[in-house]
Amino acid sequence: MVRMIALLILVIPGLLAALGIKWMRDTLFGILHSPFPFLSLQFLAGFLLFAGGLAFIGGFILHRDRKRNKVQPRFQNKKKTP
Repeated sequence: MVRMIALLILVIPGLLAALGIKWMRDTLFGILHSPFPFLSLQFLAGFLLFAGGLAFIGGFILHRDRKRNKVQPRFQNKKKTP
């Protein structure tokens, strides 16, 4: 059950990123979708969705790999010294 929840947590941002790519592609071909009054606004929304989804998935993978000690030393958390 826990793995299914983790999969859903990753699938939703992935789908939003894919929607963002679709909106950016449609902007390049001049296809305007109904919630947007301008092509530039559609492209900006698509870029934000794509960047947000990619950042979420990348952060999730980085967090998981840090817990398992599978990252290079430059990506490891710095230890705080008192």
